[in-house]
Amino acid sequence: MTKIDIISGFLGAGKTTLIQKLLDGAYPGEQLVLIENEFGEISIDGGFLKGSGVQISEMSSGCICCSLVGDFTQALKDVQAKFHPDRILIEPSGVGKLSDVVAAVENTAAQVPELKLNCFVTVVDATKVRAYLKNFGEFYEDQVKTAGAILLSRTGGLAQEKLDRAVALLRELNPKAPILTTPWKELDGPTILSAMEQSASLEEELLAELRARKAEEHGCEHHHHEHDHEHGCCHDHSHACGHDHEHHHDHEHEHHHHHDHGHECGDPNCTCHHHDHEGHHHADEVFTSWGRETAHPFTAGQLEDILTALDTGEYGTVLRAKGILPCADGGWLHFDYVPGEHNVRPGSADFTGRLCVIGAQLDEGNLAGLFGL
Repeated sequence: MTKIDIISGFLGAGKTTLIQKLLDGAYPGEQLVLIENEFGEISIDGGFLKGSGVQISEMSSGCICCSLVGDFTQALKDVQAKFHPDRILIEPSGVGKLSDVVAAVENTAAQVPELKLNCFVTVVDATKVRAYLKNFGEFYEDQVKTAGAILLSRTGGLAQEKLDRAVALLRELNPKAPILTTPWKELDGPTILSAMEQSASLEEELLAELRARKAEEHGCEHHHHEHDHEHGCCHDHSHACGHDHEHHHDHEHEHHHHHDHGHECGDPNCTCHHHDHEGHHHADEVFTSWGRETAHPFTAGQLEDILTALDTGEYGTVLRAKGILPCADGGWLHFDYVPGEHNVRPGSADFTGRLCVIGAQLDEGNLAGLFGL
């Protein structure tokens, strides 16, 4: 199977710099082919990247999204047949529409089962978002709206207010895609690749922990209750019921999910409830999660105070919290929380600040206020 990654971006956004960063460590042991589509007669980047040992197929004098769709499809087929690579990187013309490139790849993949569209991202110059939206709306907006992830370049040294404004503009066009706000020099290739591929969110990670914990508990209980399919045992946390799975997004990329298990429970301390056909509910059917992506920095002291406050019960029954946030004093802070215990420590950079809180009957408005978001 050959993965196809599309790295789009407007002229001068930094696509080639990003690709070089990825080649320096994001694809260990993989055979790669880079397909460039230059707008104009002469390809400048090809010679620069040939030194990385990557096979390059340059297509000049046109644009993938228009005159070269047919040739592009054949180029993908030829590359697959000749090299059988693990991954194909496609760098479309800066003035191309990402939606058309994605469609061309999907059409080709439908004809060649060995090809798979893996991710499609857009590189955005954080200093030029407003100007480019105004002057190049049709192409620029398409690249932003279509992107599965948005990778901001030139964020180093950019004033926080300007960065927040750029993120807000992008979020209006694309409410779902992860937005990488961390300066690239602070990130390694694998971390950037994880943002591109939209790796497991903090929410998914924490819910997996809770599912594993409850499965272990239920494994023990099953020996005692294997004939009882009316009621499960009760645990010491309350829960939120009756909400459909939903997403909310603002310019800080808020996401909070309500996991519906289909009934009200009379016991406010019960989290097992009535059993389903297999005897138990998953943790993600019981708990509520709230989280944010944010570029705002925190101090270690602020996070200590915030995590201590989670124990007060004023924000709901918090079972787990985790985050990776930029530090106001430089670097990054990682934190973990379980009831009565938390940890704040220096750690590696992430593609943007992220945090997630999981629990029951969470007061999401107060949580947002507590974190100042």
